[in-house]
Amino acid sequence: MTAIPPRFEITEAEIDLVVQRFYRRVRAHPELAPIFAAHVTDWPAHEAKIARFWKGAILHAPGYEGSPMMAHRRAGNVAPGHFPDWLSTFDAVLKQSLSPEAAAGWSALAHRIGLGLRQGVEDVGRAPGAVPNLR
Repeated sequence: MTAIPPRFEITEAEIDLVVQRFYRRVRAHPELAPIFAAHVTDWPAHEAKIARFWKGAILHAPGYEGSPMMAHRRAGNVAPGHFPDWLSTFDAVLKQSLSPEAAAGWSALAHRIGLGLRQGVEDVGRAPGAVPNLR
């Protein structure tokens, strides 16, 4: 059996660096900091968990356990309007930290995941049978 190749060329150390830099910016962000502060009490553990998520999503590495959709839906303080700030902050870190090719590949993946998460958050509280917003 052959291993599944990574989605794009990147190392585990680069993933760790991006996650660390991203959360440093999140903690200073006027809109995002309070959202995360309400849920994250152990930043090193959170960053390690999110790095495992990205290593799984990009490198197909095992180790992440959890449901990002459920975490965002259950948070209670995550709104659809937060995702543009999240993604623009993430994109800035990617451009600062990686080659243009790796930054573009990771950004495209993050935007697809972000769209799904935003749609999931929008659906919280929507009446059963109501038409979802798919934009």
